[in-house]
Amino acid sequence: MRSHLLNDATAEQYRRSVTEGVERVASRLASTRRPFTGVTPDELAPLVSAVDLDRPLGDASAALDELEQVYLRDAVYFHHPRYLGHLNCPVVIPAVLGEAVLSAVNSSLDTWDQSAGGTLIERKLIDWTTGRIGLGPAADGVFTSGGTQSNLQALLLAREEAKTDDLAKLRVFSSECSHFSVQKSAKLLGLPPQSVIAIPTDRDKRMQSVALAAELELCAAQGLTPMAIVATAGTTDFGSIDPLPEIAELAAQYGAWMHVDAAYGCGLLASPTRRHLLDGIERADSVTVDYHKSFFQPVSSSAVLVRDGATLRHATYHADYLNPRRTVEERIPNQVDKSLQTTRRFDALKLWMTLRVMGADGVGELFDEVCDLASAGWDVLAADPRYDVVVQPSLSTLVFRYIPAAVTSPAEIDRANLHARKALFASGEAVVAGTKVDGRQYLKFTLLNPETTVHDITAVLDLIAGHAEQYLGENLVHAS
Repeated sequence: MRSHLLNDATAEQYRRSVTEGVERVASRLASTRRPFTGVTPDELAPLVSAVDLDRPLGDASAALDELEQVYLRDAVYFHHPRYLGHLNCPVVIPAVLGEAVLSAVNSSLDTWDQSAGGTLIERKLIDWTTGRIGLGPAADGVFTSGGTQSNLQALLLAREEAKTDDLAKLRVFSSECSHFSVQKSAKLLGLPPQSVIAIPTDRDKRMQSVALAAELELCAAQGLTPMAIVATAGTTDFGSIDPLPEIAELAAQYGAWMHVDAAYGCGLLASPTRRHLLDGIERADSVTVDYHKSFFQPVSSSAVLVRDGATLRHATYHADYLNPRRTVEERIPNQVDKSLQTTRRFDALKLWMTLRVMGADGVGELFDEVCDLASAGWDVLAADPRYDVVVQPSLSTLVFRYIPAAVTSPAEIDRANLHARKALFASGEAVVAGTKVDGRQYLKFTLLNPETTVHDITAVLDLIAGHAEQYLGENLVHAS
């Protein structure tokens, strides 16, 4: 079986196999007419279950034929302009090229003796990003698997920098619209359930700084320690950006670590027109960025950045077989000294290739396009009497709800919206997301594809209304 190992003797076989795989994917991308086929778990599961993993097919062509049936045919394709679901982006070609290179070379970014140039490329991109944020000359960071890991590491540093060892006294403040990973991180860090304080939001779904100030004052009066304030620059549901300058002032006043979760909004760092929306982020102690959202990178490509690189020592452990202490004295750059992970992909290469081919402005212009599209979509929804739209977008998300002309109960409207989303997904014509606002069922367009048009938005709105009306009509017949 050595013939399947990638080495000098199999270079030509590698070229042929990868080329055939690329051709299969390219053909599928070119021929996709819907973002999804509508296949159900019950339909697809038997095909996967029937595969006998102990009986190999013997060659890559046969495996690709099989893959067509169990994956490629029914995959959800984010490049399609009517994929409007979650925070998944179409990817830029230079990044995919980087993915192909890093997978084949298979560098591990934990130590210098496994990555060499890869270590320096990652460090250069960290410096580039902290420079865009404005964190200052002592800033540092490391690539991560995603926003959840970045938020966990940031809160770990905040916990270690807090002025008490009594975990029961630590408090974390985040908006009621912040990412669930804040609560998950607190639990993983050993903090009690009451440690995370949800701060109410205003009508634009931004953290209310007045309410935050009141909670911080109460925290101090009770002898508790404000461990961290988590500001969100691009909430998952609404794309809202918390008032960063005001939050920075309060963090400084109460001695709290300021973390900005910019997993979604980080694309503004490259925007030629909207960078000002992140004003105040430069005062953060740590920042989460997900390049695999608004930088159009393949999953995964993310990072956690810190104002003071020395704080990363809280994630440092030395092992004699990997990164002995002497390597610090010898100034050998081992990225594992900064990371929660050990073995780690060279995901930074994808962003490197993107910037070297397209430039930051090229990426930022793409993000500007989807933000402009969201603004146009807001105008469409606001003018459509069939829909209630929640928040005028700061980024590229629209949350809305179908409202029938005939008066019916809120619960029935909830069911109609939920049915419309499910029916639309089952048809494969489009993919939209769902969420709840004040306990009621809403739908969501997450616009991260510059190829999506206003026509796509209006067409999908018509489809949603059609499914909802059909559901309500059928229920009326049954009720009578």
